[in-house]
Amino acid sequence: MRKTSYVLVLGVFLLVAAGCAENKTRVAEGAGIGGVLGATLGGIIGYQSGHPVEGALIGGAAGAGGGAVVGAQIDKPETKQEQAK
Repeated sequence: MRKTSYVLVLGVFLLVAAGCAENKTRVAEGAGIGGVLGATLGGIIGYQSGHPVEGALIGGAAGAGGGAVVGAQIDKPETKQEQAK
């Protein structure tokens, strides 16, 4: 069961990262990365208090929100094609 969860999380992360290639800002990337990191840390902290699922859900939501805010402030560098225009 654990191995399946890790593969699923990795697959979602790769999908989010691949889908952000055309965005001019990093909102979705920040939300995806923040959500994964927040869920991981929330799960660890929640495990210590006896509530790993709730900790992962809360951590994932907080991480996604924070990551989206940070990602909105970071512009992607322009590609050579966009600079040539």
